[in-house]
Amino acid sequence: MTFDTLKWWSGYLLGHYYHGMEYVAMGVAVLILLSSADDLFIDAWYWVRTTYRYFTVARRYRPLRPEELYAREQQPLAIMVPAWKEDDVIASMVTDLVRVLDYTNYVVFVGTYQNDAPTIAEVERMRRRYKQLHRVEVPHDGPTCKADCLNWIIQAIFRLEQETGVEFAGVILHDSEDVLHPLELRFFNYLLPRKDMIQLPVASLERDWYELVAGTYMDEFAEWHAKDLVVRESIAGAVPSAGVGTCFSRRALIGLAEQTNNQPFNTETLTEDYDVGERLGRMGMNSIFARFPVQFSTRRKSWFGFGRERDVTLTMPLCVREFFPDTFRTAYRQRARWTLGIGLQGWQQTGWRGSLANRYLLARDRKGIVTSFVGIVAYVVLVQFILFAFADTLGLMPQLIASPFIDSRFLYFVLWANGIALSLRVLQRVYFVTRLYGWEHGVLAVPRMVIGNFVNFMAVARAWRMFLVHLATGKRLAWDKTMHDFPSSDGFTDRRQRLGELLVSWQAIDEEKLARALGDEHAGQAPLGRVLLAHGWLDEETLAEAIAFQSDLPRDHLDEARLRANASQLPPELVVRNRVLPYGDDGNGHAVLLTASPLPDDAFATLQAALKRPAVQRIVREGEIAAGLRILRGVPVAGTPDDETAASRAVPLLGDLLIERGAVSRKDFEDALLRYRPADHGRIGDYMVALGVITADALKDAIDEQKRRMGEPVMSR
Repeated sequence: MTFDTLKWWSGYLLGHYYHGMEYVAMGVAVLILLSSADDLFIDAWYWVRTTYRYFTVARRYRPLRPEELYAREQQPLAIMVPAWKEDDVIASMVTDLVRVLDYTNYVVFVGTYQNDAPTIAEVERMRRRYKQLHRVEVPHDGPTCKADCLNWIIQAIFRLEQETGVEFAGVILHDSEDVLHPLELRFFNYLLPRKDMIQLPVASLERDWYELVAGTYMDEFAEWHAKDLVVRESIAGAVPSAGVGTCFSRRALIGLAEQTNNQPFNTETLTEDYDVGERLGRMGMNSIFARFPVQFSTRRKSWFGFGRERDVTLTMPLCVREFFPDTFRTAYRQRARWTLGIGLQGWQQTGWRGSLANRYLLARDRKGIVTSFVGIVAYVVLVQFILFAFADTLGLMPQLIASPFIDSRFLYFVLWANGIALSLRVLQRVYFVTRLYGWEHGVLAVPRMVIGNFVNFMAVARAWRMFLVHLATGKRLAWDKTMHDFPSSDGFTDRRQRLGELLVSWQAIDEEKLARALGDEHAGQAPLGRVLLAHGWLDEETLAEAIAFQSDLPRDHLDEARLRANASQLPPELVVRNRVLPYGDDGNGHAVLLTASPLPDDAFATLQAALKRPAVQRIVREGEIAAGLRILRGVPVAGTPDDETAASRAVPLLGDLLIERGAVSRKDFEDALLRYRPADHGRIGDYMVALGVITADALKDAIDEQKRRMGEPVMSR
């Protein structure tokens, strides 16, 4: 074949290929126009409605004020958090939830799977800290689906109602990465039981300007939850649950349970939140997409992170905030689950029920399973047209076939309409993003729209693949885990909070008991924690958790063999005087000291000097310290010292009993300890009698009390 012949055939094929591209472009343009018409309808409805309400409703009715939320008596509320492999965030989420909520009459239920030991351990640690936290175990291996976990939590909630006789007015759904607002439960409490499902807006926590994938969530939720869900509620009178920030009334949950054999959430779908919203709508339940303006404070860097940092106070709807995935792969995998549940499983299971408005919204929800492909085809065709145009400027283009659309008014109309629709899309996206996150993110929302299209394309492709494999093999679709982040504790947790205030915030004690205990502490009886233990108002495990949290020190548990192996690390007088237990090495060259409370700086320095190396402190229970000191003195200890039940029943040390009974002041006792040497002075009680710090009768009474608490017979005088 000659060069001229090859050139002719190449030109012929390229010409026909270009001709085919024109037909593809025409088809894509028409499909995009149809999708744009749907979007323009939503836009028009929103802006007309907003304008109308501005001149009518907003002028006639006074908006709800925060103080009105406080006027309503607190009803019992339950919060449910399904957790599969959430050991990295669940503790932070629960801690922040308890800290931030301005509400007391609530219980948190966290669902875990029996084969997820790390998450179980973290939830159990939080359960010992917070009395309002319950762990619910799914009695089979995970992952199954989120709905399955939620159904077990609901059963636990109903069971607790039967045991206590307290009925929860509402049940709130949250995920383990959610950041809550202080007024959230107050707001739900205000609307219950008039509303059967209350959905708060969801917003992404602010990301850095260069986190483009994570930024797509900021953009999309800023627009969806400010415009689209408002229109959906207006058109159909119902809203889907977003899976977080959703409150169900007790009536709604009972109605859902009666429909499906006591399983309110549909285990046959991966988007049980969307499904439950649809079902409640068909049941005639009263749902609302609630928008109550509150203030949020944040710190923001100007000029794409290169300018100065400034404090910003935003007025925005009460919402749930969280970090969404920040990598391309995690983002499209998460969205694939949404697409699979809403677009494919929803179509398969729900069909096209309901009113005309509801069917229109179903079609809008499901169009993405097609339009995501159309958008990518449009990008591919556009790039090729650009390449052909570039080749033409270089004089490399062959003779093309005459375009059938060269004088097509219809094509010009479609292209101009698409251009206008795209401009409106961009302008509105920039507007809604700027309103929440500032003009820098508003500008970045434009390129992030392109990134979002590619993420959605990959998500839809994955969803189709998973769905078709499911249809072909019958393989059950399981919970596709998304790794979560929770904001750093910096700015969220004040670890300098006083111990008593911390225990009250955990609902471990009430303010009346705290006031009485503080009075005893100020009278010199003992530190606050020991006073609370002596009165029986607090258990040792909660006290140890609170002290560890407050001091930002790790928790540990006493092992008798390890203690005996390292007993010689410190002189006995330093061990007794400072109430510490030498516990070996931490693997990094630091000596480990077990203590029930953080050591004063001077005492810690003395101990490090005696150890001749740096040391670290770990918090254990008071009972474990008492048991450990007895072990080092050769006194038998009932049970194992690391057993929580045995430690909680541990008999106080003699000095603690003397202070508790008022036989000696804490200051006098500690002054005597500074001079006490076990090898020289013998038993601490006899030494203090010899010094005149206590009387012989007071010593005998304290020893008799120890025996009574140990269950030993006491000789009468």
